[in-house]
Amino acid sequence: MTETLLAPDIHVPAGTCVAIIAPGGYAPDEAAVGRGIALLEAQGCKVKSYYDHAARHQRFGATDAGRAAHIQQAAADPEVQVVIALRGAYGMSRILPVLNYEALAASGKLFVGYSDITALHLALLAQTGAGGIAGPMLCGDFGAENPSAMTMNSFWRVLTQPMQTIAVEQAGNPALKVSGKLWGGNLAMVVHLLGTPYFPQIDGGILFVEDVNEHPYRVERMLLQLEHAGVLARQKAVLLGDFSNYRLSDYDNGYNFEQMLGYARQHLSAPLLTGLPFGHITDRVSLPVGAHAELESDARGFSLRLSGYRTLT
Repeated sequence: MTETLLAPDIHVPAGTCVAIIAPGGYAPDEAAVGRGIALLEAQGCKVKSYYDHAARHQRFGATDAGRAAHIQQAAADPEVQVVIALRGAYGMSRILPVLNYEALAASGKLFVGYSDITALHLALLAQTGAGGIAGPMLCGDFGAENPSAMTMNSFWRVLTQPMQTIAVEQAGNPALKVSGKLWGGNLAMVVHLLGTPYFPQIDGGILFVEDVNEHPYRVERMLLQLEHAGVLARQKAVLLGDFSNYRLSDYDNGYNFEQMLGYARQHLSAPLLTGLPFGHITDRVSLPVGAHAELESDARGFSLRLSGYRTLT
């Protein structure tokens, strides 16, 4: 593979070393692992893979002990700078209690992934104040048969440039100008961590969420859980990413995502904005969890300016 998909303004630092870990599920397509590693190498990276397809266990990339050990080993490797998850699926929840978060944060590694990896990012934020990168994973992104240039470019810009601005054209959002800590990820995982030591207590933050295969009423229920827990009243804004791949039935009687959004905007404490290009979609921005964010929205769309996050340089 010779095509890197990277824009001319992106320069991956020489010697960048990427570790591949499988904290959740195993690769459903083993060929995607090879494609992903080849693309990372074409982009100038040295790749160390802790994933062994033969060592997969039940629905997981390895046993619980094995997956936890791989995270700690990648963090302890002085050559590694970036740690990318093989995929999400499920599995982070089982190993949260055994991870050494102080060691992970002190390593300075950039932990990358989304979906189930939300649990790792939020646990790091809650336990140490360090964040991670809500970004592409090996199988579905780097290892896709047709990787997204937009996803690749957003990812490497976040890793190599100290400030980013995401501009979104989206009508119907409230007008506001706020700033705060950016945090969030997969909505089901955010709600899953409520009431645990792995849920960060963020005041004046900007929360971003997305999900897949979740019916609008279930999205509403999760947002209401955050509301009832007092979380949303402490946020400056909530950015909604992609919510797709659900199926309505006759019983819904027209209660679709737009109807749910209208209800949520009337009953939730924080303003809701839609249109963030993030979620279980092909073209996706990368978001540094824990970064400083400046959000400005008007009738035409919004801009999200990000700074104060760790990069490779």
